[in-house]
Amino acid sequence: MADSIFIGKGEQHPQALVLKRANRHGLIAGATGTGKTVTLQTLAEGFSREGVPVFLSDVKGDIAGMAMAGSAAAAWTAKRAAEIGLADYGYAANPVVFWDVFGEQGHPVRATISEMGPLLLARLLQLNDVQEGVLNVVFRYADDMGLLLLDLKDMQAMLSFCADNAADLTTKYGNVTKATIGTIQRELLQLENQGAAHFFGEPALDITDFIRTDENGHGQVNILAADKLMQSPQLYATFLLWMLSELYQTLPEIGDPDKPKLVFFFDEAHLLFDAAPKALLDKVEQVVRLVRSKGVGVYFITQNPIDVPDTIAGQLGNRVQHALRAFTPRDQAAVKSAAQTFRANPGVNVETAITELKVGEALVSLLQADGAPTPVERTLIAPPGSRVGPITPDERDAVQDESPYAGKYTATIDRESAWEKLNARAADAAQAAAQSEADIAAQKAALLQAKLDATAAAAAAKQAAAQARIDAAAARAQPKSFAEKLLESAARSAVTSATRQLAPKLLRGILGGLFK
Repeated sequence: MADSIFIGKGEQHPQALVLKRANRHGLIAGATGTGKTVTLQTLAEGFSREGVPVFLSDVKGDIAGMAMAGSAAAAWTAKRAAEIGLADYGYAANPVVFWDVFGEQGHPVRATISEMGPLLLARLLQLNDVQEGVLNVVFRYADDMGLLLLDLKDMQAMLSFCADNAADLTTKYGNVTKATIGTIQRELLQLENQGAAHFFGEPALDITDFIRTDENGHGQVNILAADKLMQSPQLYATFLLWMLSELYQTLPEIGDPDKPKLVFFFDEAHLLFDAAPKALLDKVEQVVRLVRSKGVGVYFITQNPIDVPDTIAGQLGNRVQHALRAFTPRDQAAVKSAAQTFRANPGVNVETAITELKVGEALVSLLQADGAPTPVERTLIAPPGSRVGPITPDERDAVQDESPYAGKYTATIDRESAWEKLNARAADAAQAAAQSEADIAAQKAALLQAKLDATAAAAAAKQAAAQARIDAAAARAQPKSFAEKLLESAARSAVTSATRQLAPKLLRGILGGLFK
């Protein structure tokens, strides 16, 4: 069928996914070991051959084989190709680019704290409603202050600053307590211990680097090494949801294209929905519903179809259901639920068939060109042309060396952000406080010195006066020499003689004046 991807041979018709309807999303479900991974690989190869870039996560390490051509050593692939009549079946590698949050098995994938946003970060930290509200305040306060939140140390610095200024924040933004901020800090520290520091930072991933074709026009197959990431399932689910949100925010509206701009496979999808708060489910539903018009198809892969909430499942038009085991009441409910989601086919008892399917066999219902789903058919899934299974470290290194992004994301960038600015502000405040203390100390020292100088001057003056009195007394008590006595006697004689001579003259003058 032109403009479609062959998936497998049904009992009545060949099953092919129409590219024009591939952005209407899909579901691949089934118990462990029933063939979901091979179905995923077959679909991803088909999209790549049609020039559609693909993103998928490799949670077990076996999807990496898409980078290498298959071989006759895997005899079952050739046998299945002959069984379903694939005349042009051949082995071929795909244009794979490896990515890894930890930067160990692929190009590092990073995002900033600001890009993650408070909703997804609250989900990642498993915060309650009150704590999420305080986290929103922290983000808003950082925006108002012009502080960039890029990595974990920025977030820690901002939380500490908010704790120190909780009273001011409460007045303007609402109730903020140090205890709540302390709880967020502890959760953030736990997240850091799980390796999240590798994810938050710069250079942040340019989401358009996922949307490329090679020189042959084949879509780039982006494989996220998730075996280590899966050890932190909360981080894994939040990371993939962030990527999906980034696609929605970054790509332009294009309506319903002839083929998707990108197809996004979300493996182990139940991790996204486990204990998810309503706000997060609303976010997922919104993104899944609206990203279709951006030309992005989203395919959830999970063991049990009831893992996906009804609001999301109702938007998944293309369905591939592998075998389910009805051993428990929950399994039996899943079988009934899955049976009710398919368009009925008189020749297929879906509820019975689901429990009888062989490995590599599935119940398939796909959207037709007019948008209507095909009646469900029991289908043998086509084999992939690439290797089914893992690759060696040397093979991975060779693929990495040929990557168009070699070196682009290797070195981290640590530009000025909240941590640097808040530390500089604290240093300035400490310096100003120290300078103020030094000025006060200098003033006190000057006043003390002035007092000491005044006291010393008074003491010196008092001592000088006392010395003068002593000298005067000593002078008076000193016996006079003969010369001094002779001089003193001569002086008294001169005074007496002068007085005697002057007195008659004064008397005559006075009396003369009276008798004139």
